[in-house]
Parts: sequence; structure tokens; C-alpha cells
Amino acid sequence: MHNIQPVNNDLVYVGVSDRRTALFENVYPIPRGVSYNSYVLLDEKTALLDTADLTVSEQFFENVEAALNGRALDYLIVNHMEPDHAALIAPLLLRHPTATVVCTAKAAQMMEQFLGANVSTYQRINVKEGDTLSLGRHNLVFTMAPMVHWPEVMMTYDQTDKVLFSADAFGTFGALSGNLYADEVNFENEWIDDARRYFINIVGKYGQPVQTVLKKAAALDIQMICPLHGPVWRVPSLQGGVAEGQGGGNPSWFIGKHDVWSRYEPEEKGVVIIYGSIYGHTESAALRLGTLLGQRGVKNIKAYDASRTHVSELVSECFRASHIVLASSTYNNGIFTPMENLLADLKAHDWKRRTVALIENGTWAATSGKLMRAELEQMKEITILGDTVSLKSAATPAQEEQLAALAEEIVNNMGVKGK
Repeated sequence: MHNIQPVNNDLVYVGVSDRRTALFENVYPIPRGVSYNSYVLLDEKTALLDTADLTVSEQFFENVEAALNGRALDYLIVNHMEPDHAALIAPLLLRHPTATVVCTAKAAQMMEQFLGANVSTYQRINVKEGDTLSLGRHNLVFTMAPMVHWPEVMMTYDQTDKVLFSADAFGTFGALSGNLYADEVNFENEWIDDARRYFINIVGKYGQPVQTVLKKAAALDIQMICPLHGPVWRVPSLQGGVAEGQGGGNPSWFIGKHDVWSRYEPEEKGVVIIYGSIYGHTESAALRLGTLLGQRGVKNIKAYDASRTHVSELVSECFRASHIVLASSTYNNGIFTPMENLLADLKAHDWKRRTVALIENGTWAATSGKLMRAELEQMKEITILGDTVSLKSAATPAQEEQLAALAEEIVNNMGVKGK
């Protein structure tokens, strides 16, 4: 049974939500699932914008045929060649052999790499920045978006209905449950963590290319954003008069979030405490620091066990908050493995412009603090605050003063006024 949804008079959503896959890209947990979005534009000519992942092929093809309702497919527009959106290109072209593929030259190269020589026999148009395609009433303009987050990426802008098909940009983890659109009231509660984790881990390394795309988007009159993952974004006027700035219903609000994330600026003033603790003593000191911060008026505090929380969530939180506390046991004369993995991931994502405080622990040779500091010093614009609090097995009553002093330094650096 098909499951299609009209987006507007001419545009039909034919994507599929996946609630079975446990790991996106075989690395990121997706407990809420993920959607593979695809769209059919019906005009004098028909166009399908991107396909979907191999795992949802049966439902996808049912949706496409239902949307076409017996019409031929004239164009397949490939905005992104990653297999979760492009794995069904070859079987689609077998079903619609007269369709013309529209993509970048780099995407065409990847198409043959992924799918083999059989796709080279189909009609294809390679487009570049500013090229257009008329479907009749709808005029499509193609804009290049290299390294957001692959080099072949482009976006498609429908000048007629002012819709931006944004490829992986402006997407989010999470399956769609009936409502295709971003919820303007509850997005910050229900979606923002998945949206941030998606952006930071998938695209976050490529801040400058994202900034370039945002400048291009600023020059467009965007009434709707149709990403390849997650809900569609519409301007408030299309949602019954939602007030400006009232959460996720306004594309400019979500674009603004991406501007902050891609500039590596803290999204919020707050403290994230991440501890790597073997037997609980490092954890105890880290959580005591959190209590001391709360007593001094810090409101936005979150603590995470690096051994129990997936590193993608930790990286996302390190991008969200202005101040980070890293507390690690010494392990095999080095950094406790989960903390070591976190630092490597932060470095890989070009994390910067944050203030960090350190706590180390070691029963006979505490080296984790020195090693964490060395890793942080290799990153850009990281301020290491105060002295490392060094524990020997467990914190002593006398070290309450050291933790209190560190709390004071964090509070003063944040500019937080006491309770």
C-alpha cells in the first residue's frame, strides 16, 4: 500500500520512514528512526527529486508509482549520491528507461562508481551553478553545494513555488509519524537534539562550505525547505499564521541554528560535564563539581558518562554548550578510552571556540590531565580554564576547595551572577 502525501498542489512526498535500522551510516544510533525523503513534482513534465535507501525499496517504488498515477517519469534529479538517497537509481531507471538524469558532473562520476556502467546508457544532463530546467509551470534552478557534505552535492530551487530542495542540509534524524511538517511549537522539545546531532556529526566538519551555502540561501525567497531527512519546513503564513520566531515552523529559525553551528559558536551558555570513570571516583568528583556550579547560579548544566553515552551525543553536546568539563581516569598510562575517543572525534569535527576545564585521576601516575591538555592544545581557539584538578584514586575532603575554586573560575568566566 502506498503512503504518499501532497506537499502542495504539484508536489508529492514519496519518501519512506525507516524504524528498523539501528545505526545510521552504521555508526550513529537512531532510536527514533530516520526518514529518507523523496519528492515527485508534477507539471507538463514530471520530475523525481532523489531516490532512497535500499532497505525501503518496496515502499518507495509503490509511493513513486502512486504519485505518477500512470504518467511517465521525465526527469530524475540527483541532488546527492550518498547511497541512502541514491541506492535505488538503477532499479528506478529500469522502470523508467526514458527518464533523463539531472546531476552534477561529479555525481555522474560517482554514479558509475557505485552503480556500474549500466547507468551510462541512460540520458543524462550534467548541470552547474545557475543552470535551469523548465518542467512547464515550474522553473528549477540548480545551485552547487560542494562538501555539504560530499563534493558532488547540489540543491534544487523551484522558482515558481519558492521551494528549496536542500539535499542533506537542514535535515534531522527521526522518522516521520504522519505529520510531514516541522512542528512550530514542539520542535525545540521533540526534534532539536536530533537535528543538532545530525548536523554536527554528519556535516559539522564542513563549517565553511555550509556558510557558503547559507549565503546563497539568503539570496533566495524560500517559502519551503524540503530536506532529504526529517520534516519539511514552511513559512508561518502557510501554517495558519504562526507567529514569527515561534519555534521550528519558520525556516529562518532553523537556518539560524545552522548558521551558529557552522560558525562553531556556542548555541547556549551552559556547562556540559563529561566523565570517563572506571570505578566511580572520577564520576563522583565530576558530579560534585556540577553541584558546586549549581550552587553558584549556573542553570544550564548537564552531565554524561562517556562510557554509557554514544560519542555522537557527546560531540553534539560539546558543540551546544559554551563550557565543557572533561574528567578522566588514567588508563594504561593514558586517557581512559571513551574520553580518548571523544577527543579524537572532536578534533575530527574541527571543534573550536570553547572553554574547557579538566579533572584527572590516577592511583599511582595520573597522566590523563596532561594528555587531555595536549590534545586540546592541538585544536583551534580552545581556552583551558584554571589548573587541572588531580585526584589520587578518590577525592579527599581537602580537594573540595580545589573543586570549589574551579567552579568559581567557570562561573566567573561565564559571567554568571550568584543566586
